Amino acid sequence: MEIKFVNRAQVKSTKRRASKFKPLMEALDKLKPGGDAVEVAYASEKSVNSMRTAVYQYNQENNVKIKSGKNAKEQKIYFFREK
Repeated sequence: MEIKFVNRAQVKSTKRRASKFKPLMEALDKLKPGGDAVEVAYASEKSVNSMRTAVYQYNQENNVKIKSGKNAKEQKIYFFREK
């Protein structure tokens, strides 16, 4: 096994989540504490977990507390900010 150090500028990194969830992130920017919630339809539990992970990272980066609630029967997840 050969291990080599390379300049970080040579390593290309993509932020797939940033583009995949861009509409969700833009909607989260518009949420007001105690205001409306964002409703998102989902197809699988995997997509719910991915969305929640993206929102968790958004919370960390923006120092906010966005919570979620799920309606499994209608396959919708809701994101909201509490007062």
